[in-house]
Amino acid sequence: MEWFSAPDYWLSRLVFQRALAALYLAAFVGAALQFRALIGERGMLPVPEYLRYAPMRRAPSIFQLHYSDRFFACCAWTGAVLSAALLGGAADHLPLWTAMLWWAVLWALYLSIVNVGQTWYAFGWESLLLETGFLAVFLGNERAAPPVLVLWLLRWLLFRVEFGAGLIKVRGDECWRRLTCLYYHHETQPMPGPLSWFFHRLPGPLHRVEAAANHVTQLLVPVLLFTPQPVASAAAGLVVVTQLWLVLSGNFAWLNWLTIALALSAVDLSAFTGPHPLPAPPLWYEVLVIAATGLVLALSYRPVRNLISRRQAMNRSFDPLHLVNTYGAFGTVGRVRYEVVIEGTDEPALRAGTVWREYEFKGKPGDPRRLPRQYAPYHLRLDWLMWFAALSPAYARSWFGGFVERLLENDRDTLKLLRGNPFPDAPPSYVRARLYHYTFTDWRRLRSTGAWWERRYLREYLPPTRLSRTDVPAGRV
Repeated sequence: MEWFSAPDYWLSRLVFQRALAALYLAAFVGAALQFRALIGERGMLPVPEYLRYAPMRRAPSIFQLHYSDRFFACCAWTGAVLSAALLGGAADHLPLWTAMLWWAVLWALYLSIVNVGQTWYAFGWESLLLETGFLAVFLGNERAAPPVLVLWLLRWLLFRVEFGAGLIKVRGDECWRRLTCLYYHHETQPMPGPLSWFFHRLPGPLHRVEAAANHVTQLLVPVLLFTPQPVASAAAGLVVVTQLWLVLSGNFAWLNWLTIALALSAVDLSAFTGPHPLPAPPLWYEVLVIAATGLVLALSYRPVRNLISRRQAMNRSFDPLHLVNTYGAFGTVGRVRYEVVIEGTDEPALRAGTVWREYEFKGKPGDPRRLPRQYAPYHLRLDWLMWFAALSPAYARSWFGGFVERLLENDRDTLKLLRGNPFPDAPPSYVRARLYHYTFTDWRRLRSTGAWWERRYLREYLPPTRLSRTDVPAGRV
C-alpha cells in the first residue's frame, strides 16, 4: 500500500522519538527519586493501601500483581535505562517488532506507575505522556518508513491538546475574554520560573497581546495542522514558538516540551534532508497500525463530545489505559497567590518567644529573597500539591497530615523532597503551617532589598502539632 508510508517524514519521526525518549527519562527518574515519600510502603499515600480497594479493571498496573518499594524502584530505573537507550538511538538498530516492543514496555511501565500514583499523578501531562507513548509504539523505526496514519494521529492529539486548552479558557474565566488573565497568571501560576517575575512586570498592553496571541494559537492554528504543506508545518512552528514562550515563563513539568515534540512530528523537514530511502513496511505492521488507528478513532468519541460540550471538563481520561484523553489548562486564573509556609521548632515547650525555623521547598516560593528556579521538565510533585493545598485544605486532606508526621520524624525520604532540613541533628518538637499572601515585588523594592516576593501573614493553616506519644508507630499525629 503506497499510501501507507510517508518516507519524507523520517527525520521528523527521529526528532519526535528522541524528544519523547528524553521526556520518558525525566518522568521515570522523577518517579524513582520521589516515590518512597509519596506512595511508598511508608509514604503519605501508600500504594499497598490503595490497591486494597482499586481493582485491576480500574487501575491496571503491574503493581497489582506485586508491590514492594524495591520492586517499584527496579521498574522506575528500568524505565529510565530503556528511555536513555532510546534517546541514544538504540531502537533504530533493531528489528521493527523489537523496537515496537521496546516502546510498548516503556508505556506499560509508566502506565503502571500512573495508575497507582493517586493524587500525586493526577495531572494532565501524565495522560498526555501515556497517550503519546502509545502512539509511538506504532511509529516504527529505521526498518520502515513512518506510517501516515500514526502521523495523523499525532496531529489529532496535538489538536486536542491545543484546541481543548483554548476552549476551556474562553468558556471559563471571563478574564480570558477580556484579555486580562496575564495580568495575574505569571504571579499566581503553580510554580513560577526564574523569568516569571520579569514576565509579570511586562506592560499591561503586552499582556493583552499575549492573551490574544494565545487564543489565535490554540483556537485557529490547530485547525491548520490538517491542511497541506507547507501550511501545516507553519502551524506547527507557531505552536512550538508559543510553547517555548510558556517554557520561559513558568514550570509546567513536561507539558510544554511534549507539546513541542508533537508539533515537530508535523513539520516536513524533507527540504533540508533530501531523499532517505527506507524499506517497505511488512504486512503485519500495516495491519497493526490500521487496527490501532481504528481503536483510537473509536475511543475519540467521548473526548470529542467533551470538547463540544458547554460543560467541558479538562484533563480527564475516559479509559484506564489513558489511550485517548481530553486536555486543557487554566480555565480559571487566580488573582491572588497563597502559600503554605511550614515551620518547626526544637523547643520542648511553646512560649511567646519560641523560635520557629522554616522548611524550604525546592521549587515553590518560600524565602522572599530566593529567585524561583527552573525545574521543568522535571516534576516536583510535592511542590505542585502544596500550591493546591494553599487554595483549600480540602485538596490536601488525604496527605498533608502524613507529610507533617514525617517532618516530625525527620523522615529521610520526605526530607529529600525539600531544599534542606532545618533540624539535621534531631527531629523538631513541633511543626506548624501558616498561610501567607505572596506578591511579586516591583523594580524599586527588588533593587533596594533583593527580594523577589513580598509576603503577608494571613492566618494559621495548621496549629503547632507534635507526635501524640514518642512510642507510637508511624501514622499517629
